[in-house]
Amino acid sequence: MEFFELIQKRESCRNFKDAPVENNKLLRCVESARLAPSACNSQPWRYIVVNEPELSPKVAKCVQDMGMNKFASNSPAFAVVLESEANLMSRLGGKVKDQQFAPIDIGLSVAHFCLEATDLGLSTCILGWLNETKLKDLLGISKQERVRLVIAIGYAANDTLRTKQRKSLETIAEFHFTEDKK
Repeated sequence: MEFFELIQKRESCRNFKDAPVENNKLLRCVESARLAPSACNSQPWRYIVVNEPELSPKVAKCVQDMGMNKFASNSPAFAVVLESEANLMSRLGGKVKDQQFAPIDIGLSVAHFCLEATDLGLSTCILGWLNETKLKDLLGISKQERVRLVIAIGYAANDTLRTKQRKSLETIAEFHFTEDKK
């Protein structure tokens, strides 16, 4: 798929088919996430992929506090995205520049994951509303790691793409171009 077409096709899915997700596709998504750029090659992320009929509903419950993300109950698979400690160079650079690089790196990694999923015919929804304590207990996650996001993964029940509601190009960008050479 051409890259811009892929970007246009990726959307947050909140209505999944009752169909299993192939493990090899999930492996491919994690491999794509692994190859994402990161500050000082720190790669401050770790993925826990859940694709089991007994465990996936328990993960869904962990992202449904206060009535949120009810649709997650229909997701057959999840990727729990953890922040692990960044390497020394990234941490030092962050202190010097007053910039936390790990959240940026994780965002890039998750984008790679979701775009690969889209390319493989899967649909995703990135969830930030979650109960970190419950997820840590459920999956045996160490206290040193933070649960940053959960990605719901499955096949969309409806293939019709919604119209993307985005700010205009003029609102989000300013251009200072020199004239193109012919």
